[in-house]
Amino acid sequence: MSGYEPPWKRTQRCSDTRAEHVGQEVVLCGWVRKRRDHGGLIFVDLGDYTGTTQVVFVPEHADAFALAEGLRSEYVVAIKGSVRRRPEGTVNPSLATGEIEVVAKEIQLLSESETPPFLIQDDIEVNEELRLRHRFLDLRRPEMQKILRLRHKVYQASRTYLDSRGFCEVETPVLTKTTPEGARDFLVPSRLSQGMFYALPQSPQLFKQVLVCAGVDRYYQIVRCFRDEDFRANRQPEFTQIDIEMSFVDEADVSGIVEGLVAKVWKEAAGIEVKTPFLRMSYEEAMNRFGVDAPDMRFGLELSDVSELFKESSFNVFRKVVESGGVVKGLKFPGGATMSRKETDDLEVLVKNYGASGLAWVKWDGSEIKSPLAKFIDDGLANELVSRFELEDGDIAFLVADRFAKACAALGALRVQLARQAELIEEDKLAFAWVDNFPLFEFDEDAKRFVAVHHPFTSPLLRDDADFDKLKQDPSGLSARAYDLVLNGQEIAGGSIRIHRRDIQEIVFRHLGIGEEEAKGKFGFLLEALSFGAPPHGGIAFGLDRMVMLLAGTDSIRDVIAFPKAHSGMDLMVGAPTIVDNQQLSELGVKITAPPEKRS
Repeated sequence: MSGYEPPWKRTQRCSDTRAEHVGQEVVLCGWVRKRRDHGGLIFVDLGDYTGTTQVVFVPEHADAFALAEGLRSEYVVAIKGSVRRRPEGTVNPSLATGEIEVVAKEIQLLSESETPPFLIQDDIEVNEELRLRHRFLDLRRPEMQKILRLRHKVYQASRTYLDSRGFCEVETPVLTKTTPEGARDFLVPSRLSQGMFYALPQSPQLFKQVLVCAGVDRYYQIVRCFRDEDFRANRQPEFTQIDIEMSFVDEADVSGIVEGLVAKVWKEAAGIEVKTPFLRMSYEEAMNRFGVDAPDMRFGLELSDVSELFKESSFNVFRKVVESGGVVKGLKFPGGATMSRKETDDLEVLVKNYGASGLAWVKWDGSEIKSPLAKFIDDGLANELVSRFELEDGDIAFLVADRFAKACAALGALRVQLARQAELIEEDKLAFAWVDNFPLFEFDEDAKRFVAVHHPFTSPLLRDDADFDKLKQDPSGLSARAYDLVLNGQEIAGGSIRIHRRDIQEIVFRHLGIGEEEAKGKFGFLLEALSFGAPPHGGIAFGLDRMVMLLAGTDSIRDVIAFPKAHSGMDLMVGAPTIVDNQQLSELGVKITAPPEKRS
C-alpha cells in the first residue's frame, strides 16, 4: 500500500444486498473471506458482521481485476460495482445474498492482513488458548458474531420488558467495601487513603436493598460482578448479572415477573415460545428425586430411597449405614443389564469422585437377580427391590449407601452420565423449574457455626410466633424464603425474599458468628436503612452469561463473553494480570512480598 485515499462510504452492509437491488450501483466494505481464481474470473466472498456477498472481478474492469489478483484472506477492501443475478445453476440458497453477486468495477484496498493463525470460519479445530490470544480474529467468525448479536438482543429484550413493568435502572458502585461470606473479594488499594482498600462487588445485593429502603419500588441493573475464586469450568472472575429487586412482594410476585422476562427474552432473542407458569418443587423434593438442587428434567431416571428395606438386612454394610443415620438410595436404568463389568466399574469410579464410598448394582433377568450382593439378598428383599425399582427383564438398579448429601451428589451425577450414554436427553427441550424452600443454614463442622445457604440477608420462612422463637433459639430446621430458577440442569437465576426487619437481621448475624461490633462495622449502613421504615422486599439475579450460553447452544461460557479469561485466569489477548512497577506500588503504599518467580 502507498499513498492515501479517503475510504469510500459504503451504501449498505454485505448481507443487505438482495434481488431487488439488481441493476443498482453499490459500495460494499468488508473483509476478504475467500478468494477463488477461475482463470478469466476472480470470485471474492466479502464479509462483515451481517454476512457475506459474492463479488466477481471480470477482465473488462482491468484495474479492479489486477488488484483482485493480489488480494489475500482478511484484507479489508471497499468495492464499487453493480448488482446482478447469479447465473442459472449457481444460486446459493444457504446464503441470504445467494441469489445475487456484485460485479466489481473499482476496488479500494483499505488494509492488508498478515496470514491469520487460524481460518476465520466456523467449525474450526483450534486450541482455545490460540483463539483467546487472537480474540480480535476469533470474534470475526460468523458464529461468534451471531453470539454477540444474540447477547445484544438479550440486553434489549430485558430492558424493554422491565421498563414496561415499571422498573427503574439504577447503577450501583463498583468500588465498595469488602464483606464476609461467599467468595473472596478482589481488592483495590486506595492511593489517597494508603493502607486501605476498596473491594469490587460480588453482587449489588446490599445496594439494591438500600435502594428499596430509599423508596425505589422496582429496581433493576445489568451489572458487572467480580469474584476472586479458584477457576472452574464455566466460571469467570468477572461476570454479568441481570439484577432485580421489588418492594411489597412475595415469592409469587417475583416468579410472575421473572417468568414473563424469560418468555420475552427467549422469544425476542431466539424466536422460541416458552410456556409458563414453570414447574415448582421444594429443595427437599429436588434432592430426593434427582440428587441435586438444579435438576435436569429432560429425562427420567429418578432416584428412589430404599433405606427401610435394609434396616433388618443381613447385608451389614448397608444396614450399618442406615443405623448411623445414612441412606440407601438408587435408580433404575432400563436395559442396563447388558452392561459389562468394566462399564459398571467405570461408573463406580464416577460416584467415588463425587464422594460416595462405592456403587452397588442389581440386574434382573425376569426371574432372579444377579449382583455381587446376591448372597446377602434373600428372596424377600430381592422381590422388594424389584418392586420398588419397578425392574423389568433386562434392567439394572444402581445403589449407593452413604450420608444423604453424598448419596444424592453421587447418584445425581450418575443419573446424568447414564442419560448421556443412552442418549436420553432431548437437546432441544426446555425444562424450566423453580426450586424453593432451601435450608436457611448449614452447620460448618470445621468452624463450629452456622453458615448461610444463600446469603445472610435471606429471610427465614416464619409462619408464626413458634417459628420466630425457633429462629431465636435453634434455627437448624428452618427453611429460607429462597428460590432458584433452573433450566436443563443449570441454575440460571437465584434470589430470595429479604429480611426487612433489623431485629431479625441481627438474630441471623448472631447465628452466623457476626457479633454486634462486626455487624456495625461491615453492615452498619444496611442496619440503619432497616431502622428507618424498610418495606418487605425480594428479588433475584440472573447469570446473564450462563443464560446466553444456553440460548446459543454452546458448551463454554467463554464463547458468549467478548473478552473472557482463560482457565488460568489470564486475559491472553492483553496479557493481564501483569506486574506493576515499583513507582506505582510506592504511590499506593503497597509492598509485594511474593518472590519474583511467583510474581512472573
